[in-house]
Amino acid sequence: MRLLRLEADGEFSLVEFVSQNIPRYAILSHTWGADDEEVTFKDLADGIGQRKPGYSKISFCGKQAAKDGLQFFWVDTCCIDKSSSAELSEAINSMFRWYHNAAKCYAFLSDVSISSSIEINLSSQQILAIQYSRWFTRSWTLQELLAPTSVEFFSAEGKRLGDRISLLQEIHNITGISVQALQGSPLSQFNVNERLSWAKGREAKREEDAAYSLLGIFDIHMPLIYGEGRQKAFIRLHREIEQSSAANWQADELIL
Repeated sequence: MRLLRLEADGEFSLVEFVSQNIPRYAILSHTWGADDEEVTFKDLADGIGQRKPGYSKISFCGKQAAKDGLQFFWVDTCCIDKSSSAELSEAINSMFRWYHNAAKCYAFLSDVSISSSIEINLSSQQILAIQYSRWFTRSWTLQELLAPTSVEFFSAEGKRLGDRISLLQEIHNITGISVQALQGSPLSQFNVNERLSWAKGREAKREEDAAYSLLGIFDIHMPLIYGEGRQKAFIRLHREIEQSSAANWQADELIL
């Protein structure tokens, strides 16, 4: 696993760890902008990317992690070398575990602007802004919401909005996800069709990711075949679920 480290001069460096020696780390959940706006692994390796819009999210995560006493943090845009298909496949199959093992998870809502940092005084208008955040419409953020022990939400200004528990009812209303699941109950306690229903209406930039983003939700692994299309990706996903499910499961719908 490759982590970012905030150095004394304010710059970031990438450090690779083997699975047995991974330090405590924070992890970022966010929505991607245009590809050319995000800071990539190559950008950091080449010492560039500070002028890209996506750099501000990395900076926020590093500073917030430092406030929480964490030297290391992980951001998907630049901690994965996506030019390596093997590394990308390993990362996607490990993603749920990485979010689950994080000491802190920060959900950065780039389209929510809040002037006050006092979460208990959120107005009805600000709650409405959270409700319509793009973050709740993306495929990957489903596992990023459920995998960590806790999730803290932040506005575009880096103001803390609350966490998964303090915003429990609002998140339940937005997503339709069981309150028990949001409170941390094991996902295996929820039947397959209910878990599939949580992903309905969510979108991914690459169509296959709508299926691949559910691997951790069902605790399964499978190879990635970008280019196979959404339908074939979901057929393979359903096949893997059937093989791993102790119950005789039949999908309500084949494709989400």
